[in-house]
Amino acid sequence: MRLRSKQMSTQKQPSTAFARKLRKNQTEAERRLWHFLRNRQLAGFKFRRQHSVAPYTVDFICLDGQLVVELDGGQHSDQSKYDLARTKHLETLGLRVLRFWDDDALLRTEAVLEEILRELKKA
Repeated sequence: MRLRSKQMSTQKQPSTAFARKLRKNQTEAERRLWHFLRNRQLAGFKFRRQHSVAPYTVDFICLDGQLVVELDGGQHSDQSKYDLARTKHLETLGLRVLRFWDDDALLRTEAVLEEILRELKKA
């Protein structure tokens, strides 16, 4: 089953203003990865950034590939239970979730992109 944006709107959505604020206040790692994901640059796959998937807002999503990409900074080491619950919820919607540390996105961008592409080709 392919999840579409309208299907995700059945639950309470984070506000559009909140998602817009996140897009305007990206971390350096998010900005760097978005540079390579936007405009179908990764093998023609379309990504969205700071996209609402009720009740969460995910960093990046490829709807056609049913893939969520999350970048985690140092604060995520303290919220592993929350991240696990979030991942499980997204998986119940048929989404696959890849998580990378911010440092990986900044220092090993090519390896991160290769892993994302590998996962997308599995779909």
